[in-house]
Amino acid sequence: MANHKSAEKRIRANETKRLRNRYQAKTTRTVIKKLVNTTKKDEAQELLKEVSSMIDKLAKKNVIHWKKAANQKSKLTRKVNALA
Repeated sequence: MANHKSAEKRIRANETKRLRNRYQAKTTRTVIKKLVNTTKKDEAQELLKEVSSMIDKLAKKNVIHWKKAANQKSKLTRKVNALA
């Protein structure tokens, strides 16, 4: 266990950040699944804007790697463009 006051504070802060990151990542994954299962192009395009923004925020905060974010956005964009 931590021996210094600052180390104890750091443990508390890290736990708070971990929970926030998990929530945001899980929410993003849920919206991505919703986008993947969408069959209407106009609805998918609206969702793509929302998802892209969420993915960018996760990458900016280093919750996910920036290259993973780029790959996800590219893959989802291709899927939306392929819809009739």
